[in-house]
Amino acid sequence: MVRYVYAFTEGGRDMADLLGGKGANLAEMTRMGLPVPAGFTVTTEACRAFLAGGNEPDGLADEIFAHLTALEQTAGRRLGQADDPLLLSVRSGARFSMPGMMETILDIGLNDDSVLGLAKVSGSERFAWDSYRRLVQMFGSTVMGVDSALFEDAMARLKDARGARDDLGLDAADLAGLVETYKELIRRETGACFPQSPAEQLRRAVLAVFASWNGERARLYRRREHIPDDLGTAVNVQTMVFGNLGPDSGSGVAFTRDPATGRTGLYGDYLSNAQGEDVVAGIRNTVPLTELERLDPASYRRLREHMRTLEAHYRDLCDIEFTIERGRLWMLQTRVGKRTAAAAFAIAAELADEGLITQDEVLARVSGDGLARLMFPRFDTSAAGEALAHGLPASPGAAVGAAVFDSAEAVRRAAAGEKVVLVRQETTPDDLPGMVAAQAVLTSRGGKTSHAAVVARGMGKVCVCGAEEITVDPRERCFTVGDTTVEEGTVISVDGSEGAVHLGAAPLVDSAVMRYFETGTAADGLVEAVARAMRRADEVRRLGVRANADTPEDAARARRFGAEGIGLCRTEHMFLGDRRQLVEAMILARTDTERRRALDALLPLQRRDFVGILEAMDGLPVTIRLLDPPLHEFLPDRTELAVRLAAAQAQGTPPAAHDAELLDAVNRMHEENPMLGLRGVRLGLVAPGLVAMQVRAIAEAVVERGRAGGDPRAEIMVPLIDTVEELRLVRHEVERVLAEVSQESGVPVTCPVGTMIELPRAALTAGRIAEEARFFSFGTNDLTQTTWGFSRDDVEAEFFSAYLDKGIFKVSPFETIDRDGVGRLVEIAVAEGRATRPDLKIGVCGEHGGDPESVHFFHAAGLDYVSCSPFRVPVARLEAGRAALRGTEDSDSR
Repeated sequence: MVRYVYAFTEGGRDMADLLGGKGANLAEMTRMGLPVPAGFTVTTEACRAFLAGGNEPDGLADEIFAHLTALEQTAGRRLGQADDPLLLSVRSGARFSMPGMMETILDIGLNDDSVLGLAKVSGSERFAWDSYRRLVQMFGSTVMGVDSALFEDAMARLKDARGARDDLGLDAADLAGLVETYKELIRRETGACFPQSPAEQLRRAVLAVFASWNGERARLYRRREHIPDDLGTAVNVQTMVFGNLGPDSGSGVAFTRDPATGRTGLYGDYLSNAQGEDVVAGIRNTVPLTELERLDPASYRRLREHMRTLEAHYRDLCDIEFTIERGRLWMLQTRVGKRTAAAAFAIAAELADEGLITQDEVLARVSGDGLARLMFPRFDTSAAGEALAHGLPASPGAAVGAAVFDSAEAVRRAAAGEKVVLVRQETTPDDLPGMVAAQAVLTSRGGKTSHAAVVARGMGKVCVCGAEEITVDPRERCFTVGDTTVEEGTVISVDGSEGAVHLGAAPLVDSAVMRYFETGTAADGLVEAVARAMRRADEVRRLGVRANADTPEDAARARRFGAEGIGLCRTEHMFLGDRRQLVEAMILARTDTERRRALDALLPLQRRDFVGILEAMDGLPVTIRLLDPPLHEFLPDRTELAVRLAAAQAQGTPPAAHDAELLDAVNRMHEENPMLGLRGVRLGLVAPGLVAMQVRAIAEAVVERGRAGGDPRAEIMVPLIDTVEELRLVRHEVERVLAEVSQESGVPVTCPVGTMIELPRAALTAGRIAEEARFFSFGTNDLTQTTWGFSRDDVEAEFFSAYLDKGIFKVSPFETIDRDGVGRLVEIAVAEGRATRPDLKIGVCGEHGGDPESVHFFHAAGLDYVSCSPFRVPVARLEAGRAALRGTEDSDSR
């Protein structure tokens, strides 16, 4: 028979899955001999059974009654006893802390009779009626579904009538009258009476806490924190102790270290003559915990002793709730406290210095997400004011600049020394110069892996995407939010960490951690703590970490950040700007001679790019991807061309011949779904000379760097392979050109040839493809799109929020690898590829390469390296170290 209830004396902190975090820690404190009011825990298993069946599980009532009887025997009082009542609290307690998201009911056992007994035995009528009104209010809203605002309004009206500033200004008669008001309110709103039976109160309170697991705020919190929906909550039933018995009583919350900074000391709040819920609810102003030393020196001293005991026992920052009942200290809760990213690193380093944890445990207690938050500048949110609009926090950080609405204007203003924010409906490769020039990118469409988001993260630019409240009008050069119009040149602030946009220049706070990665200098204690964690991660990690970089500047930055090479150099970004005319000439060429002339003009420009990148990464591998996007992306917009030609016709002027040629080419190349069209290897096989030009540029760059005394290590990657035959044809072309350059220069040039695995068929036939490939690199952006059948730029804005709300997604599959689908394809490709070629080098260069949870998956899947944007390299290094530690492959970094 399933057991559903455990006394505090029967559990321990290692039973958190069953008893919830709060119940497990109450049991642990009980075992440690700390002053914990007696009680028992109803398990998460009982909650899951209740939620599955919609009814109280069989046998639960009997178990609760048995434990209640034992509690009554220990206390020498019965629940709700008329002359001396035992009262109970009923609190939720999930496996992972969800503060304030589920329900609590205090003072279970009070009714019209026992309130009189409580008044007599306590010697305080006011205390008894105050406790009763709390029970009726909590029970009415939590269990019986009455709008809590109705109770609050009734309290406010009474305080106004009495001229009271807070609830302490109400006497016993006032509170007794308020109880009747509350009970009448419940009758009016529900048609039922507040139950006078203490046993019924307890039973319904337990089931209400179970039901609150699926409350709206609890579901929302779980989505935000990536907590599984199927865990359920435990319920803790505990003997009441009272902080509202007078000035010698009170309740408080304490932290053994500052959860914001990690500094040692005593931090927290205390409220005299109050129950614990009052401290959290903020019904009265608390005093600093240090004030307790003056109010009750003995309790303060005992509290400090217990805090030291708990921190030494848990070897971590502890978050503690306590109550003082007429001078007697009771410990009501402890848990490993939530903390900021800065505090996490600082506390872990200090605990290691104190000998409480090892350097490996330091890694387990920090996270890549936390490190990312520390790397980017932030706004002083207290001074930023109300946000104008909100979108998706696509690339973290904070930036201020004048709003501009096209790439050319961004470049012009930036060249003149002005800071700008590029505002677009959505970006395209054509916007790259403006994105480079801008401090931040703001779009009204797109998701966290849209073009704007991916490129911005790669460059370390702040980005907010999908701000649907914003209507962008590029013609009028403005955007509107409701009645507010923001003209071009207006200064705005973009918070990429919060996904918020503010009017004006919000004050910025610099990141010392970013300065450390740029310079290698640890300026303060926090930065030194980060540096120590990074050193340990690099010592233990198995996964290599490379960078996605397309320019010598990006490559140099990535190397400073610890990258061990380039895992993805996108050559298409080298075809933009002034070179676009040469690409247009290649596309419009009517003869082989014209095409060769355009390719010959591009060759030295590409070679110069590769020389710079190979120099920046001297001695480290540089994986260069051959041209991937369809050629029409390098041509002007079809609508723009058509409008230009129509306008010329309307004015009676002959249209520009070049525009007509371009429109004809765009129409000829137009595809309904270009993502699945003529791109990648397909383009290389049907566009004569394109692969040869790029490979020659790479080979000649290798020769030039070698002659200059460098150690160039170029690798050539073929994109969008579907079948081994495609790769074989391209590999033969690559080897032919490499041989030509070797013969012409007298310098042997060898570049390994590999492929991106970004289509399901490639993953499923990886064993065949490995016959022709020296390495694989998973392009998980496209692999996710093609596996799910999603067009990334469309679906995130269209229905991802609904999928997240409905629980179909726990997180976007473009943010964190879909282990069951895309991840399964990765595992198949790794196994089959290495079965064919045991020394096959395998990496990943999609956006997932910098996602902390995905890094753990890639470690477990046996990849050799991950590659990500330069600014995510430290995050990937840290998470690769954490993944290497035993038990952390699937660790939760909350």
